[in-house]
Amino acid sequence: MSGFDDFPKANAEYVTSFNAQNLGNLALPPSKKLIIVTCMDARIDPAASLGIKEGEAHVIRNAGGSAREALRSILISQHLLGTKEIAVFHHTGCGMLTFTNDQFQSQLNAKYPAHGKEIDAIDFLTFPELEPSVKADVEYLKGNPLLAEKSNITGWVHEVETGKIRRVI
Repeated sequence: MSGFDDFPKANAEYVTSFNAQNLGNLALPPSKKLIIVTCMDARIDPAASLGIKEGEAHVIRNAGGSAREALRSILISQHLLGTKEIAVFHHTGCGMLTFTNDQFQSQLNAKYPAHGKEIDAIDFLTFPELEPSVKADVEYLKGNPLLAEKSNITGWVHEVETGKIRRVI
């Protein structure tokens, strides 16, 4: 059985309680003018843990919650949809802390030897320490000249063991 086999049934249940007046007619720009950049880790539910409801924020997810990887979406969100605040979240127990770029590239090169050039061109954006990685992502965004002026950018850690969050920067 595939993971997506449950989609139709789950969606049918969702549709029965879908409120088109409140959800189907939400404005395209998020009402809180907020972007959340966080990890794709399945243990994290950003909406639930941060109290974000549909229509309030853009949630951008990728491996490690990388601001560099999220930049394209951030620029679209800010310049076309009016967001002003960015919260970068990394988390304890992140897989990106468990390997280096070189290690993963070596693994992929062993599996796909004909594609070494493509593999070696990818920066997997790993990081060896949690809080310094949050600070580095925030500084990266603050130093980016393409972000909207007066962007309010903060950095956070989500503790997967407790569900608690803490501001780093």
